Amino acid sequence: MLITGFPSDVFGTNCYVVAAAPGEQCVIVDPGIGVEQRLDEILAQHKLQPAAVLLTHGHLDHTFSVAPVCGAKGIPAYVHPADRELLADPGKALSIDPAQLFGGRFSYTEPSDVAPLTDGEALAIAGLEITVDHAPGHTSGSVLFRLPAGAARGWDADEVCLSGDVLFAGSIGRTDLPGGSMTAMTASLRDRILPLADDTIVLPGHGQATTIGRERATNPFLQEVMRPAPTRGL
Repeated sequence: MLITGFPSDVFGTNCYVVAAAPGEQCVIVDPGIGVEQRLDEILAQHKLQPAAVLLTHGHLDHTFSVAPVCGAKGIPAYVHPADRELLADPGKALSIDPAQLFGGRFSYTEPSDVAPLTDGEALAIAGLEITVDHAPGHTSGSVLFRLPAGAARGWDADEVCLSGDVLFAGSIGRTDLPGGSMTAMTASLRDRILPLADDTIVLPGHGQATTIGRERATNPFLQEVMRPAPTRGL
């Protein structure tokens, strides 16, 4: 399996390309702001043909280039229904008017072909089988994408998790924007993240790769979730 990626120049959002092998079809995960040229270079380098764009959630820094990428390649974009409206109006999840971004030169287009992601489904696409886990908290429609690690990068792991902005190395995604919920995030960390095997490779929406085991041992947010609830005396 081939997994490669790079951070966008704006907000450092990680855009990933996943394929069964070089020369095959691929999926593009979270094409953020200003990624088109770099993305085309990677596709050409590995002789990849995009089959779909997968979105971990609907925030603008993860979706900005989805319409031009999908339009140029003639492919659909997949997003959880709870974040579908953000592809039409990204301002609903922002604390500022999008028109204020980039010195007022904001230009965003909604993709024309959008397909829903379903919690628990095994999405078979581009020769891959990708498990979708709904993990709200950062946004209402945040998801994890899990797939077998195979021989990707020589990783000694059974599974890779593209965690979007649910889990980072040493932290988690913010929950204070519209659609965010710390209560929902805590449930997602408890029910979606912590059950994963320690050797699971985590490829987050921002920052460096990590593992579930490393985060279980060091991430203060996961440790808080794991802490036993205080007992109440009589």
